[in-house]
Amino acid sequence: MNGAEALMRTLAGSGVEVCFVNPGTTELHLVRALEAVPQVRPVLGLFEGVVTGAADGYARMAGKPAATLLHLGPGLGHGMANLHNTRRANSPLVNIVGDHPTRHKAQDPPLESDIAAVAGTLRGPVRRPENPTGAGQDGASSYAEALEPPGQIATLVMPADVSWGEGGTVAEPMPARPVPPVDPAVIQRVCTILRGGEPAVLIIGGPAGREPGLRAASRIAASTGVKVMLEMYVPRLEHGAGVPAFEQLAPYPEQVAAQLDGVRQVIVAGGKAPVAFFAYPDQPSCLVPPEAKTQILAEVGQDAVAALTALADLLDPNSEPELSTAARPALPTGALTATNWAQVIGALLPERAIVVEETLSSRAPLAAATAGSPRHDMLVQLGGAMGEGMPMAIGAAIAAPDRPVVALEGDGCAVYTISALWTQARERLNITNVILNNRSYAVLREEWKHLVADGVDAHSNRLFDLGDPTIDYVSIAEGFGVPGSRATTAEELAEQFSRAIAEPGPHLIEAIFPPAA
Repeated sequence: MNGAEALMRTLAGSGVEVCFVNPGTTELHLVRALEAVPQVRPVLGLFEGVVTGAADGYARMAGKPAATLLHLGPGLGHGMANLHNTRRANSPLVNIVGDHPTRHKAQDPPLESDIAAVAGTLRGPVRRPENPTGAGQDGASSYAEALEPPGQIATLVMPADVSWGEGGTVAEPMPARPVPPVDPAVIQRVCTILRGGEPAVLIIGGPAGREPGLRAASRIAASTGVKVMLEMYVPRLEHGAGVPAFEQLAPYPEQVAAQLDGVRQVIVAGGKAPVAFFAYPDQPSCLVPPEAKTQILAEVGQDAVAALTALADLLDPNSEPELSTAARPALPTGALTATNWAQVIGALLPERAIVVEETLSSRAPLAAATAGSPRHDMLVQLGGAMGEGMPMAIGAAIAAPDRPVVALEGDGCAVYTISALWTQARERLNITNVILNNRSYAVLREEWKHLVADGVDAHSNRLFDLGDPTIDYVSIAEGFGVPGSRATTAEELAEQFSRAIAEPGPHLIEAIFPPAA
């Protein structure tokens, strides 16, 4: 058995079921090994950013790592934006990167680079087996390390001679470290603070975005009156009828200042104290009010859900959460706008949907429009690197093939990884892609108001204009094998969305509306 097959058989035995791949010459023996190990499903992406974004979506829905297979340093570089997003989401991932044999690296061939140095920026372990015998053991270690709380990217650099060399052995799975609990004394201290009556906010994130964490937070609010808020971005948020709904932290410092006005205690569970996404003149970077104290109930990587549940029981074991009631918005009529598209989605969202949202400037109305829709999962990109939406939908659809996936994508984000449509078609995934096309980098126009503020209208800057020439997303989709349609009115979007959800396989709807003023 060669090293490549030993690695793949070890990963399969550890729990890897999917490998998202964009291989090259140095990975051909790993490709051959995937053929020999049918327990691991290979999924081809035409671009490494699709591969890495899909792995993130898979991990969030499956709760365990997929593997990726990338070609040397440049392939790793192409995948870095969505590896960055994956790291910020704390999604577990086994990231396999092929490399030249040692004897060949010494000749400095054209594709030579320092893979380990680049992978090290992801802040996860980097392993490089020196011979086929070590490939299996490094694979088992990488899988366990990927699951290290709260989840991380474990990179395995595979020299080609290790892949093709004989003498590989399959390693036994290694147990992952359990999620560490929160010290009961910390829970008691927070309980005392909340009983003290000072104005407080409880900010939850990470795993607390799932139903058990949401219910526990709502119980805490019911017994103390504390305001509960979500981090600006939560990796996987259960949302809709039957689960509690909370306001999310806003993107701009002055908005967060208004949300936290008067607060004297900021309690954080499963995430971090709020900071500004970007720095702005005369605005703070830390968004905790200066007069407030920060209390960490559960650090990132600790069992935040158990801590919230224990706190709720300590405060009032008989408290009950407040759940969102079933209520859909009425279907709007007339031309599409920056707000009414969300009402169409909320009115027609299918049961058990997975909603992947990367709409940036258009996201504000979505939470309210779907608060009473059938229960669904919301996935958003956490790292701010655009272009993860449609790839993440691939991973989510593969992890949960019995659930409909809706990818809501801004037009500026879509072009980064539009080739994800080809993989959606190739794998026959039930994904409805809605491209919200305002023909602009509208979010940058909003940022312009915050940063430049010199009286110059951002609409006059051609660097924010995506309408010249017009991008035809319907034609692009059909070129990749995905049926496409275009909507300019709410009625058209409703009809096309309903049809796309009902039909098997991927679809794309280009929803056109004017940019915000």
